[in-house]
Amino acid sequence: MTEFLSEITPDHILDLVAYEAVRKQRKSAIVATKKDRRLAIGPDATIYFESRDTMWLQIQEMLRIEKGGAAQLADELAAYNPMVPKGRNLSATFMIEIDDEVRRDRVLSQVGHIDKTISIKFADETVMARADDDTDRTDEDGKASSVHFLLFDFTDAQADLFRTTEADIVISVGQENYRHMAVMPAAMQAALASDFS
Repeated sequence: MTEFLSEITPDHILDLVAYEAVRKQRKSAIVATKKDRRLAIGPDATIYFESRDTMWLQIQEMLRIEKGGAAQLADELAAYNPMVPKGRNLSATFMIEIDDEVRRDRVLSQVGHIDKTISIKFADETVMARADDDTDRTDEDGKASSVHFLLFDFTDAQADLFRTTEADIVISVGQENYRHMAVMPAAMQAALASDFS
């Protein structure tokens, strides 16, 4: 289903009846591809690299749940299209996942602006994350949101090197109270390389 288009348009969205007919098959196929786009970083954080397909599925699912019609579709496209990789960037959802509410609140209160410390490092290159919008996901008290939407902008040379490097690709979080890193598996590198066109 992957198409190298910069954004999802209304023409790419199935109506509810058509989507219901293919939902199980399409959802299973996209969920299967997600396993190579997910990486735990330390004990409490996970990064999920998005694709055009994952954003398409998210829009379809939101329309299916809320049944808001054309007005909702416009809002969903505006919300999710910025997260579609545009050929020289990677898009990710970074989540701090802690089931225990008390512990989660404590950790979030200690990791303000964590989104500004996330990077991808490989072969002497560093690509820093940036928020997908201007929303500050740390409140006035310094408490971070548990969900962050990130973009990693690559130069042409960095994208080419990312595709071909045999060196470790490391995703790092450098927030002073949450310093962790994880090496990207080869299957993830291959999956993300397909986001560069």
